Amino acid sequence: MKKLIISPSILSLDYSKTSEQLKELANSKAEWVHFDVMDGHFVPNLTFGPDMLKGFKKVLPQVMDVHIMVEDAKKYADVFIDAGADVLTFHSEALQNDLSAICDLCVHIRSRGVLAGVSVRPKTSVEPLLQHLDQIDVLLIMSVEPGFGGQAFMEDMLEKVRRAREVIEQNGYSTRIEIDGGINDKTAVLARNAGCDTLVAGSYVFKQDIQSAVESLLCQ
Repeated sequence: MKKLIISPSILSLDYSKTSEQLKELANSKAEWVHFDVMDGHFVPNLTFGPDMLKGFKKVLPQVMDVHIMVEDAKKYADVFIDAGADVLTFHSEALQNDLSAICDLCVHIRSRGVLAGVSVRPKTSVEPLLQHLDQIDVLLIMSVEPGFGGQAFMEDMLEKVRRAREVIEQNGYSTRIEIDGGINDKTAVLARNAGCDTLVAGSYVFKQDIQSAVESLLCQ
């Protein structure tokens, strides 16, 4: 399994302490930063636009791990690649779980020099995607319903992780398995043991000392 990467979710940043927390994050052992984009339609919340990504990219040295939870995934993939995404993850449901369309968008994202990620909601089966992992750089398993931070970890989502890890190991794929939702020092152990190599953590990181929180997750 690949080296463990922590991707703190900037959605949980304390904006009354923006400068301080960004400095702590920049100096932490987190290699990625997770940037959630919500359009108020695909999920019932509204978050960041491309200008925010450009701003974060100027002050953070980490890989920009952009997760677009939007209806028009094709349009916004390019918008956020242009804004500085290093990893661009879209939802399979945004393309009606159409495997041909999903693979085509992955090819396009990769052609832009960016890692292509595909995410699935808790109720969406991961099985159809497993035969196409050679075209997917990051498989993002949602362990909460997308749209809001602070939800409880759904442990039954780890079965998707185990199945994906099995296929990756059997075929020698380089796909990373990322998990997002309810990650803390305890659930990180469960996720890591199931086969995740990339952990998104929001509240757990930003509601305490950021550098210590990241290090505690890396100890899993």
